[in-house]
Amino acid sequence: MFSFSKQSPGSISFASLLLLLLPLLALTFLIISYTQHDFRLLPSFTACSSTPSSFSSFDNSSSAAASPTPPPEFRLLIGVITHPDYFERRQLLRMVYSLQQEQPNLLGAQVDVRFVLCNLTTEEQRVFVALEIMRYDDIIILDCAENMDDGKTYAYFASLPTLFNGTGDGSEKGDGSTPPPPPYDFVMKADDDIYFRLPRLVAALRDKPREDMYFGLQEPCDDENFFPFPPFMEGMGYVVSWDLVRWIATSDIARNDVRGPEDMWVGRWFNLADKAKNRFDAAPAMYDFRGPFEKPNCFRRDFAPDTIAVHKLKNNARWAKTLSYFEVTKALKPSKLYHIP
Repeated sequence: MFSFSKQSPGSISFASLLLLLLPLLALTFLIISYTQHDFRLLPSFTACSSTPSSFSSFDNSSSAAASPTPPPEFRLLIGVITHPDYFERRQLLRMVYSLQQEQPNLLGAQVDVRFVLCNLTTEEQRVFVALEIMRYDDIIILDCAENMDDGKTYAYFASLPTLFNGTGDGSEKGDGSTPPPPPYDFVMKADDDIYFRLPRLVAALRDKPREDMYFGLQEPCDDENFFPFPPFMEGMGYVVSWDLVRWIATSDIARNDVRGPEDMWVGRWFNLADKAKNRFDAAPAMYDFRGPFEKPNCFRRDFAPDTIAVHKLKNNARWAKTLSYFEVTKALKPSKLYHIP
């Protein structure tokens, strides 16, 4: 029991001071207890938010139990052979293909579109192409002089195993005896004046073999066109399997014979080496645009619903007619901000 002695009027006893401090100590204890409890909950709530956070490693068991994303059924690289100055064309193609990437019937396949250029030679090219790379990161620049039939297609195919070295290009052995999978199952060379309907293309490639495969519009398609040149796939856009890409990169047949119509020459390489035995003709689903004064034939026809690709879209008017026929803008949402009849 505390005893109270007589004190001067201005002094405070120990007991009085203790009574004054007890409520403050109790409040401090409650704040510390509540704050510690709150710190323990914070990581879990942050990890479940939609914003990336440094607390993600503290995620709860529900996130750990989530099923991983399955690998794509196959991977396709589309290399669009184009000129550094064709900025407008690249922008159009980006819109056309990025909108198709959002379609659900592309699920199961990974389709990467890259624009293939040779060395840049002007200040405008260096600045504008650099901006494109910074914004889109979808350009490959080869070490060559810009050309059409003087080896650019060879440089494109031959460079890919080196460009993708270390990303599973299929050339190096893994830990076991089986090589790791290549970065792509299929590689396409495409012109910049062709429109591919990606869902149709994916459907056409889905059941194709992953080795020794050559797909496109086969020429000659009759006795009047390119006859009697040995068969090849027309240069508008053709697909080869990754093992043929690796063969081109190491073949003396290809390396020593690059000057000539590139599509014919690729076919000739395969014919001379007895390669690309699995050949698939995409006719009549791939064809040239038919102008008002052009007669239809085995490689030029009118639009059809089963189309995979339309070629020779040399100007914006042809692009507009093609995209209109296939109702590419049908999904345009109404808005008070614009009126398009």
